[in-house]
Amino acid sequence: MSTDTVIEISNVWKIFGDNAAEALKAVQERGLGKAEVLSEYGAVVGVADVSLSVNRGEIFCIMGLSGSGKSTLVRHFNRLLEPTAGRIEIEGTDVMALAPKELQAFRNQKIGMVFQNFALMPHRSVLDNVAMPLEIRQVAKNERMRQAAAILDIVELGAWGSKFAHELSGGMQQRVGLARALAANPDVLLMDEPFSALDPLIRRQLQDEFIRLSKILKKTTVFITHDLDEAVRIGDRIAIMRDGIVVQIGTAEDIVMNPADDYVADFVAGISRLKVVRAHAVMQPLAAHIDAHGPLPGDAPRVNEGETLSNLINLAIENASAILVEENGTDIGVITRADLLKTVIEGTEVS
Repeated sequence: MSTDTVIEISNVWKIFGDNAAEALKAVQERGLGKAEVLSEYGAVVGVADVSLSVNRGEIFCIMGLSGSGKSTLVRHFNRLLEPTAGRIEIEGTDVMALAPKELQAFRNQKIGMVFQNFALMPHRSVLDNVAMPLEIRQVAKNERMRQAAAILDIVELGAWGSKFAHELSGGMQQRVGLARALAANPDVLLMDEPFSALDPLIRRQLQDEFIRLSKILKKTTVFITHDLDEAVRIGDRIAIMRDGIVVQIGTAEDIVMNPADDYVADFVAGISRLKVVRAHAVMQPLAAHIDAHGPLPGDAPRVNEGETLSNLINLAIENASAILVEENGTDIGVITRADLLKTVIEGTEVS
């Protein structure tokens, strides 16, 4: 595990059923599929040989349709589920080697989890709910209330500390759930479809709030979602799952521009490239363009290699010249109107 890697998952399998070990052996030796495992062993393959790593401070989205295995996978990170096989390391700790008391302490100190259902204690005030992880740590009451109040201020609910859950809207309750997960200052946040039960407007507002908090707190986050738009908006990288298997891992741009297979291509077909694709993915090499067309005029527009396709199109509308792309002050590529048109057409679903 590198110094920048916080989570390392290696060859993790989860098979549900009384014959899980035998089923796993049959899968590995005979190459049985999910349906065959169910038929022969009465067992269900939830996660199939998953390996991935999450870097420090990264928001890593795991997404897929219902039944793809994404929520099952994330519950292995803190051993809410025990894997049938595989290795799980967080901050260099072999999670599978922890004894029950060590695991309890590890969960409380290292990992915060936010679920789809808010799971707030109805008999506790908002402030008491947020302070719960610190109470479990046996932090003195005055100190835990001070820390809980500070976190409530960060999620902009400081005035609601004395209220009870039923007095808050759904979006506010979910922010309390997020505050509670943050109160213990964990190294890792696990978020299992935290916004999916909310209406679209509140959901987008909470996405904005989470993006804002992530920039402030820089927590390493694993974010589960079935919504590709949400994953693209929030995630630094995205893993797409199908039938317990991780099909592709990459940035939103990687996945949209270079889908690993037809399943991923279908999955991302409805995503607009305008905010996802960047200049470095569209450009052609500078030297090749100059050899073919000669140097660009001195007043050619310049953009950073991370400029969005949307802004590039606007520039191309306003300027007849090709666009120069630079990185750290050095010209590295050229984008023509033809390049932009090709990118847009290739990203359009053809019926």
